[in-house]
Amino acid sequence: MPHLVILGRIHEAGLALLRARPDVTFEMLEAPARAAVRAAVRRADAVILRPVPFDREVIAAAPRLRVVSRHGVGVDNVDVEALTRRRIPLVITLHANRIAVAEHALFLLLAVARRALDFDRAVRRGDFALRERAPAVELHGRTLLVVGLGRIGREVALRARALGMRVVAYDPFLDEAVFAAAGVGRAEALDAALAEADAVSLHLPYRPGSPPLFDRDRLARLRRGAILVNTARGALVDEEALAELLHRGHLFGAGIDVFGREPPPPDHPLLRAPNTILSPHAAAWSAESVRRMAVEAVRNALDVLDGRVDPAVVVNREVLGRQTPP
Repeated sequence: MPHLVILGRIHEAGLALLRARPDVTFEMLEAPARAAVRAAVRRADAVILRPVPFDREVIAAAPRLRVVSRHGVGVDNVDVEALTRRRIPLVITLHANRIAVAEHALFLLLAVARRALDFDRAVRRGDFALRERAPAVELHGRTLLVVGLGRIGREVALRARALGMRVVAYDPFLDEAVFAAAGVGRAEALDAALAEADAVSLHLPYRPGSPPLFDRDRLARLRRGAILVNTARGALVDEEALAELLHRGHLFGAGIDVFGREPPPPDHPLLRAPNTILSPHAAAWSAESVRRMAVEAVRNALDVLDGRVDPAVVVNREVLGRQTPP
């Protein structure tokens, strides 16, 4: 009988799906330490994975493993190559959190543009004159550059267009038809597009060990007065260089949900940057998306065990059709 190990707590709706399957067993480790993870995966046919390190040492300790189902879409905590060598599919909750992340990206963009945090503090100290010294800006008519036009990027574009923004996107891996269907212009070159954008929102994956895509030189290409929003991965951005641009007044502000190190240390440069709205890697965490992630993560794992996985949710698709038999 297949056994599923859940590394980290998931919503009850996902557990209910497992309880409805008498042909499988499962266990959930709510706060798994590394030794407990290694012990549990020895008996696992499937793992449902929260943000717990799942490296080659852990994978090697799981002789029965047939699938790893990520509770979310980020896979930087997983050794994908080690799974692929074992012909084990890594599946993600492709649809569960796109609305939550898109809404959060727009929340950050609006909060920065309207100086939400500064205005809140001004009211509390009786400083209504701040509205004249540091006015907010309107987004209507401004250009938003969406970097990464996947499911989340397209949801962000839809909402930004509703605000009256002109939206362009950079994604060299997509066909022209995707841009046309989303109603956005295509940016052929990232650096040129940065120089024309009033706001930039990041929605692309990060490959562990890679240098920041938005390094010091690329950040300097942002036009004066621009806003940067990052709900993707902190390591995509040189955080020290971003803080410097904010302190110099080159950028209007930034909305940051993700950091290179989480939680960020007390001396992190963005903690003191002006007109910067920060959130604790919370973009994907609405009440609705948490439920959807649990259900989708469980369904993905069961689908692989049942031999009917959707290829669209598989990260290492080269393993499809070649899984190690149970």
